[in-house]
Amino acid sequence: MGYCPAMKEDKVEPFRKKMGAACKHQVNFPPYLFEAFLYAPIDDGNSKAKIGNDAIVFTLYKKEAVMWETLSISGVDKEMMQRIREKSILQAQERAKEAAEAKATARREDQKYALNVMMKIEEEERKKIEDVKENERRKATEELEAWKECQRNAGGHEGARREEEAGQRGKPVGERRKLKHQSLPGSLTSRHSAAKGRDWGSIFPAEREEERVPAPRPAGSITVSFTPRVFPTALRESQAALEEEWLHKQAQARRAVNTDAPEFGDLKEEEKNPEWLKEKGNKLFATENYLAAADAYSLAIRLSSRTPVLYLNRAACHLKLRNLHKAIEDSSTALALLTPPVADNADARMKAHLRRGAAFCQLELYVEGLQDYDAALRIDPANTAVQSDAEKIRNVIQGTELKSQ
Repeated sequence: MGYCPAMKEDKVEPFRKKMGAACKHQVNFPPYLFEAFLYAPIDDGNSKAKIGNDAIVFTLYKKEAVMWETLSISGVDKEMMQRIREKSILQAQERAKEAAEAKATARREDQKYALNVMMKIEEEERKKIEDVKENERRKATEELEAWKECQRNAGGHEGARREEEAGQRGKPVGERRKLKHQSLPGSLTSRHSAAKGRDWGSIFPAEREEERVPAPRPAGSITVSFTPRVFPTALRESQAALEEEWLHKQAQARRAVNTDAPEFGDLKEEEKNPEWLKEKGNKLFATENYLAAADAYSLAIRLSSRTPVLYLNRAACHLKLRNLHKAIEDSSTALALLTPPVADNADARMKAHLRRGAAFCQLELYVEGLQDYDAALRIDPANTAVQSDAEKIRNVIQGTELKSQ
């Protein structure tokens, strides 16, 4: 072990001769650098240096347990010292490289081991699941076989009963009465023998019903007529033609579902249904997952591009996501499809105007936004909320104009 106080570069106190070192030993502790050109190599792996309390303590172990003549090399010029330094640096770099490779190898082995453990755990879980499925399948099969056996037994008893009834129906009435009389309990038999003149139809009502079976009904046809649709408008303001046109367009849109494209080949059957996709988008919108809801509406639009409610719902998603130009585009497309304007699509047209107007206002295009709010008020003039919003937009426009003046 050696000890020396903190010192500037190339100032090294002598160590005891019994301790060894490499040809060059260096410790860096800014702003100090400790460097020693020792007599013989040392074991770098076990040797160490401890710095503290304004002192540095070296613990060095010789590679060979021999006595050194001197602690450091004598008569070394600067050129030789430079070569020793470069050689030591190369050796240190090689050791660092080997240590890094060993560390990387150990890390890879750990990762490989962890992966194998995870695969083993997953395989065990998969096997457990397969065992559970197999047990359930076996149990279901056994229950099905038992049910089939019960059905066969019940069917055999039912068939025997039916054969017996059929055989009895084939016999004369007197013989059937005799058989039934023989199968009666003793009390009924004694009564029957004591009252032969009694009306046995009261005891055997099924036989009397059998004798009074009505004849089959004659074939015929029934004419069915449908009540014509009544539109919610007065006769003098009738929009029946426009209503019929709107219903016809809606029916065409439902029939024009394009599921034959190759891009839809991987979809499930329910995912090829625009109505199912619309309901899915509505549920996602209710949970505030607006991006997923917009994707569901987009797929439904690719399947049925003439359904206005899909564009209307996607416009609401774009409005929440602040995709304002897309919200305006989808609202305009919905308004174009919501023709002719009838009472049946008034609510959808009002929503389209309000969503497009809100997008315009968020883009600070207040004049265009006010036009849509006015259009919504023409559809529902009694809507106080829309009236209030329209008044606020008018105030904003007037304030902007006053500022510009």
